[in-house]
Amino acid sequence: MNDTLTYLEYGIYLGLSLAVTLWVGRVLFRSGRPFLVDAFHGNETMADSVNNLLIIGFYLVNVGFMLLFLSSKEHPTTGIKVVEDVSKSVGVVIVVLGMMHFINLAVLNSLRTGGIATRPPELPKR
Repeated sequence: MNDTLTYLEYGIYLGLSLAVTLWVGRVLFRSGRPFLVDAFHGNETMADSVNNLLIIGFYLVNVGFMLLFLSSKEHPTTGIKVVEDVSKSVGVVIVVLGMMHFINLAVLNSLRTGGIATRPPELPKR
């Protein structure tokens, strides 16, 4: 019974963590493109390339973190313990995802604002 609950805990943890990571990654990929296009002064090829690199890095870091955080110090003995352990583990993954998101935003915003400051002025439309 102990091993069964441990496998159940790991399965739920991995399933939820992967689902949240994939969902957040898709949203960031889709919503980040216009931001990157602006940061790269309309250079869509460069923006798409950076967007692809960012999403790959995002997935690698998060999946690696999830796997490192997988091991449980003690095996669950009840269903309630499974829920408590899974909620704690998934909560940590979500907090790390949030921190990574804000760090990425800060870096990209500094790139963008630096790009705007050095962008040549637009000519008036006639």
